[in-house]
Amino acid sequence: MPDVTPGGAIPIGAWELAIATVFVLVAGGLSLRMGLKLERDLAIATVRTYLQLFALGFVLRWVFVNQTWPIVLALLGVMVVAAARVVLKRAGNAPPGVFGSSVVAMALTGFTVTFAVTALIVRVPVWYEARYVLPIAGMVIGNSMTGIALAVERLFADLDARSAEMLGLAALGAGVWECARPSVRTALTAGLVPTINSMAAAGVVFIPGMMTGQILAGADPLEATKYQIVVMLMIAAATSIGAIASVMLMYRKRFTEDGVYLEKGYREPAA
Repeated sequence: MPDVTPGGAIPIGAWELAIATVFVLVAGGLSLRMGLKLERDLAIATVRTYLQLFALGFVLRWVFVNQTWPIVLALLGVMVVAAARVVLKRAGNAPPGVFGSSVVAMALTGFTVTFAVTALIVRVPVWYEARYVLPIAGMVIGNSMTGIALAVERLFADLDARSAEMLGLAALGAGVWECARPSVRTALTAGLVPTINSMAAAGVVFIPGMMTGQILAGADPLEATKYQIVVMLMIAAATSIGAIASVMLMYRKRFTEDGVYLEKGYREPAA
């Protein structure tokens, strides 16, 4: 019978981690065999996974013991900025100023949803309780980041695809919002559909991550289910708020002050 940690989970040692790494080696072998040329990327990603997650574990262990509100807010700020950089990298043809808009959208989403959940639903005794605030914020920011990145990428791609149409609309007297509205809708749909599909499949196609973690740690499955429902709903809200905020902050950046759409030859360098 394996040992069990105080939290109820069976501990994983170095040998077990080594066995888990074999799975990646198999994937690398298949990539090599099929000529995909992804072996180097897999190796780098695996090393980064080890380093980043172990570093995170040590940081969280220290924060849980020495938590203060400036430390918690500083970590939330780092998460928001890192997520905004991912959005910027994903939107390769985005105009200047997108990074700042991404930070605003991420901060609005992360802080609002996280503290609403911890204060009104989980009801933590201290508002900056790191053991609850940081994991919940990580799920909120991480998932909304994906939705925001998809929405922003689709927004500028769709605007470019409709450039001739928008120039025609502008010639007929249409304003910026009238020209951009179809692209805004397309972008928001792209950002929200993956979350909706995930909610529809939860519990049938897959067991969500937080629920799985709590069950492995020994929690009652029904209690784990309640937490997972809260998580799925807060992710849906965060993705919706983040995608809408980011798209509404950004779509105007592709137009001049006079409301003329900037075609590729007339733009400033991409962000």
